[in-house]
Amino acid sequence: MRGLLTILLLVASNTFMTMAWYGHLNFKSWGWFPKAGVFSLILISWGFAFFEYCFQVPANRLGFLENGGPYSMVQLKVIQEVITLVVFTIFLALVSKKETMQWNHLVAFALLIGAVYFVFKK
Repeated sequence: MRGLLTILLLVASNTFMTMAWYGHLNFKSWGWFPKAGVFSLILISWGFAFFEYCFQVPANRLGFLENGGPYSMVQLKVIQEVITLVVFTIFLALVSKKETMQWNHLVAFALLIGAVYFVFKK
């Protein structure tokens, strides 16, 4: 149960992280803050990042082996990276009309999934 909850919290965290890192790149096309300066965008991104950390910190504490969770620190990091790519891919498909996934992106993602295999291999 702790493992699944950790993963769900990391998905929520990465959703906010993706908005903080990349959401502002689409604000003009969404009609949000069309003339916002970089300082305004930084503040908005910090707002998203606050919620990212509200999910990420409990996820890692709950999931960490030394706190009674099922994952080592390395495993948590690799899980987080794969979740980041999945969330980003969904974001790209739903939000960005200018960029699409290419075959080489998919190969790179497959290699990262291979990293998950190896990090969990005993």
